[in-house]
Amino acid sequence: MVATAATSAFIPVPSPSAPDPSSKPKKLANLGGMKSKSTSSGGLQVKANAQAPPKINGSSVSLTTPVETVKHEVEMSPSSSSSSSPPPRTFINTLPDWSMLLAAITTIFLAAEKQWMMLDWKPRRPDMDLLIDPFGLGRIVQDGFVFRQNFSIRSYEIGADRTASIETLMNHLQETALNHVKTAGLLGDGFGSTPEMCKKNLIWVVARMQVVVDRYPTWGDVVQVDTSVGPSGKNGMRRNWFVRDYKTGEILTRASSVWVMMNKKTRKLSKIPEEVRGEIEPYFLDSDPVVEEDSRKLQKLDDNTADYVRTGLAPRWSDLDVNQHVNNVKYIGWILESAPLPILESHELAGITLEYRRECGKDSVLQSLTAVSSNGVGNLASLADIECQHLLRLEDGAEIVRGRTVWRPKYAKNFGTFGQLPAESA
Repeated sequence: MVATAATSAFIPVPSPSAPDPSSKPKKLANLGGMKSKSTSSGGLQVKANAQAPPKINGSSVSLTTPVETVKHEVEMSPSSSSSSSPPPRTFINTLPDWSMLLAAITTIFLAAEKQWMMLDWKPRRPDMDLLIDPFGLGRIVQDGFVFRQNFSIRSYEIGADRTASIETLMNHLQETALNHVKTAGLLGDGFGSTPEMCKKNLIWVVARMQVVVDRYPTWGDVVQVDTSVGPSGKNGMRRNWFVRDYKTGEILTRASSVWVMMNKKTRKLSKIPEEVRGEIEPYFLDSDPVVEEDSRKLQKLDDNTADYVRTGLAPRWSDLDVNQHVNNVKYIGWILESAPLPILESHELAGITLEYRRECGKDSVLQSLTAVSSNGVGNLASLADIECQHLLRLEDGAEIVRGRTVWRPKYAKNFGTFGQLPAESA
């Protein structure tokens, strides 16, 4: 029906020779603005609406559209009578276009990912690495020969001078040594012992320790500790440390130590078994000593040669380590118990050399002896370095540790003369 009307709009239809005046003119379908009217010649003339293109059921139709195409579209379209009113609103037809929403979300994530990639290429602040696991268990560097770990100086680790104590630094050295063994996969059941050492009931004991402190860190500072091991004679192992300021790389402390093996049951020194040597030698680093060794013999003090004596020192249960002997760091505190107070107030410890002679048990009672060099307490105003000799012994006279300390003036760099101390120290 519609196709016939459309066809008559483009193809002339012959009219009867004499129209019947009584008959009414037939109406043709209004094709989207196209109007038809009778002419005097009886022919059918088409007038196009110049304001809008022809449409059928809301679809634009080109004037050159084939008749078959128009017919197909009309047959596929719903009835105009049935679509006179919009469909009722339901939950389904009110949902958004999910494909459009997904495309928008994808675009946002791609833009964010690109932005993060651009940020990764920007240079970081020097302290940004502190935000990335700064206080973990450390890691092995330099081809597996050096262990590195960071420490933050806590408020309870500083003393009256607002700097870290020597015991704090020594604890950092000990902690990195144990974590080095653990990270390397050599930690057995003992405290720092390798699996082969555990089989033979062997433990490490320190024989000699030398520490040089160039500057003490203060509260909130982060220090980076590097440690490595190497051979020392036939039956010893040397362990070295560097302590640096994490931000500046400045070397704060250097330390070197010699360790030997002791039988855990007999408490006697032992040679290094070949099985143990095979475990530790792959980690030996052949390097120069980090501290120039002080080869001077440590003096033996007694009641006549000592200037200061402190008695009645006894270990507490908390002073013992897992090997049931006093931790070597505790010895340093006991040694300084007999150091004269004027030196502690005016000077700071610049270096210490310790020679461990025997272990201390939980029931021991000790004495701390100190002798000050000739330019010592009586000559503090000269702001000179002071050297002291130390001995830690049992009450029966058996030697535990011999030591030597070097002290430098605390305020020589910041103040012109002795006595110009900060208000907190006055």
